[in-house]
Amino acid sequence: MQGNQKIILITGVTRGIGLALTDQFIGMGHCVLGCARTTSGIRQLRELHGEPHDFYSLNVASHDEVKSWASIVLNSHGAPDLIINNAGLINLSNPLWDIEDDEFSRIIDVNIKGVANIIRNFVPAMIRAKKGIIVNMSSGWGRSVDAEVAPYCASKWAIEGLSRSLALELPDPLAAVALNPGCVNTQMLETCFGTAAGNHVDPKTWAQSAARYLLTLSRAENGQSLTHSL
Repeated sequence: MQGNQKIILITGVTRGIGLALTDQFIGMGHCVLGCARTTSGIRQLRELHGEPHDFYSLNVASHDEVKSWASIVLNSHGAPDLIINNAGLINLSNPLWDIEDDEFSRIIDVNIKGVANIIRNFVPAMIRAKKGIIVNMSSGWGRSVDAEVAPYCASKWAIEGLSRSLALELPDPLAAVALNPGCVNTQMLETCFGTAAGNHVDPKTWAQSAARYLLTLSRAENGQSLTHSL
């Protein structure tokens, strides 16, 4: 690793905020290790960015898949300096009673269990290395609510609590925070806002500011519910 280069692990790297942060961090000279379910998107990232970066197709909701990935990453790169648990799903806008069981389960599995799987398989190595910041992506709907997004709200409220509890367990100098990115014009936002999503900041612009901000996080922010919006 050269100079001040950081090892940054990001989930959900093939679109939206995850892709924008990946491009931004690599442009800043850092090493990005990422995952997503979309095989074609992962292939494109691998073709675009060679070593030391690397990208894998996997489902964060699968503990076995995350465990296998963690083994590869930790052996090749060591413990990450920064984890960004970004992968997430949102339900199609509907009253809670009209949301099917399998849709509800997918959201819980990715948005909550996926975060826990990453933490379970990477944080012990970070503790041994005595370094690392864990950023769990939350939402304005992790601190408030709205109609027809009950499963998503539930998952992000859970992330807020999970992050605060994790923060109490981490030894110094590690830290965990929940981060609300504000409204960013992604496919996920379009699901709820439709064409009005275009009124909000694009992921690339958000990431240009957010990447620098994320690199400033330290033990001083441990347990906080943070917001970085433009």
